[in-house]
Amino acid sequence: MALEEKRPPVTPMMIEEEAALRNGSRGPPPGPWAEAAGPRPRTTERHIAVHKRLVLGFAVSILALLAVTMIAVLLSVRFEECGAAADGPPRAGGNGSVSGAARQPPGAGQTPGGPEEEARGGEAAEEEEEEEEEEEWQRRRELPPWARPRLPRHLRPLHYNLMLCAFMENFTFSGEVNVQLEVRNASRYIVLHAHRMHIEAVRVAEDKLAGGVRVARTFFYPQTQVFVVVLNRSLEVQRSYNLKIIYNALIENELLGFFRSSYVLHGERR
Repeated sequence: MALEEKRPPVTPMMIEEEAALRNGSRGPPPGPWAEAAGPRPRTTERHIAVHKRLVLGFAVSILALLAVTMIAVLLSVRFEECGAAADGPPRAGGNGSVSGAARQPPGAGQTPGGPEEEARGGEAAEEEEEEEEEEEWQRRRELPPWARPRLPRHLRPLHYNLMLCAFMENFTFSGEVNVQLEVRNASRYIVLHAHRMHIEAVRVAEDKLAGGVRVARTFFYPQTQVFVVVLNRSLEVQRSYNLKIIYNALIENELLGFFRSSYVLHGERR
């Protein structure tokens, strides 16, 4: 009895391969493994989320940059307005005169001082102190000595020594006055008439040769045309003090103080 040749069982895969050979197809039959081996899409949901985050971050950074720029511009404009207000038109001095630099005679040394900003700050501080002192006198229900129509009588001048140097090139002059004072009533204020002058230095000494009395500050009071010297301590009664003031001013062209005039003779102005 002849043995029968065993053949492998026919499977659906074999049937599909045979059909593919008959149709002339060389590629692998379509199937689940073929779909898995095919090209995958390049863009995934994860990539899209990353792109969105990058775009959002870039937009936020642009908005922040614009906001910072706008704030910087507003601050710079504000600073310029403050600077313009601080550097406004100069105010006339308390004595209504020009500045000391303009009044300096030719060849004379310049008055030592700090920058213009420090000078303005010093003037503001002096004005505040003056206002505080006036308020204190108001609480006492008395006028301060510099606001009264007549000079106070707590001091009596005994002798004046006056020296003047005139400069006709620019009609200015420099002066130095030494006044011997007798104290009738104790006070730390020295009030004297002065108008349209620039004070360079003020010194107060006891009995001319003794030690000096420190000057706290000085100021003009234009309402009564006086110059006020404020001392650190009160002057003692029945003592003699020497007041020295160095100043300069214009030789005015009107009937005021040390003034100038002219006349015409034979067609020549003199």
